[in-house]
Amino acid sequence: MPPRRRLNPADRRAQLLAVGARLFAASPYDDVLMEDVSREAGVSRALLYQHFPSKHALFAAVYQQAAEQLLVATRFEPGASLVEQLTQGLDAHLDYFVANRHAVLAANRVLAGDPVIQTIMTDELDALRSRLLGVLPLADERVRDAVSAALKAWLVFVQVVCVDWLTRETCTRTELRDTCVGAAVGALRPLLPEDPAADRPAPAPVHEAPYPSSGS
Repeated sequence: MPPRRRLNPADRRAQLLAVGARLFAASPYDDVLMEDVSREAGVSRALLYQHFPSKHALFAAVYQQAAEQLLVATRFEPGASLVEQLTQGLDAHLDYFVANRHAVLAANRVLAGDPVIQTIMTDELDALRSRLLGVLPLADERVRDAVSAALKAWLVFVQVVCVDWLTRETCTRTELRDTCVGAAVGALRPLLPEDPAADRPAPAPVHEAPYPSSGS
């Protein structure tokens, strides 16, 4: 074990989160051991457990931090078109999903149904929905309620198709993103006063080769 650097509690926690994030991104959840985290961080297991009493607690903290960072990276601005905003937000999330495939699959598959992890994901989806509602042209409360329900369903759809794509990449990333954007446009078009994709150019032919499926 390398010599331990003396850090204040906040800096030590940040260091342990960074190490945990790196290990959960690199390996499946079941393969990450708390001993690995303590060794990589250069601390004793006793010190690690002072900050995070279990692997579950560490993973939850890592995932909470990631959700907060994704909200910061996802910008919704009234001046931009809906398609532009959805594209930017999806790109930010897909960047994280691709770089942290094991962590995303752990949260959505290994720990599916875990109340702590589910609360983190639900809170992020609710925040995204609220921010989208804040930049859309909504005529009245009835329209707002209808759009809110459509966005809630769309965000769940995005979550499901993205997790499936991480498991078995049957299309390109660009195709995945454009499918999600198209689903949102289709769901919201009947509810908004103007076509949310009126100025959207026809998609250019995609020349990316699909990833080989895991079953081939």
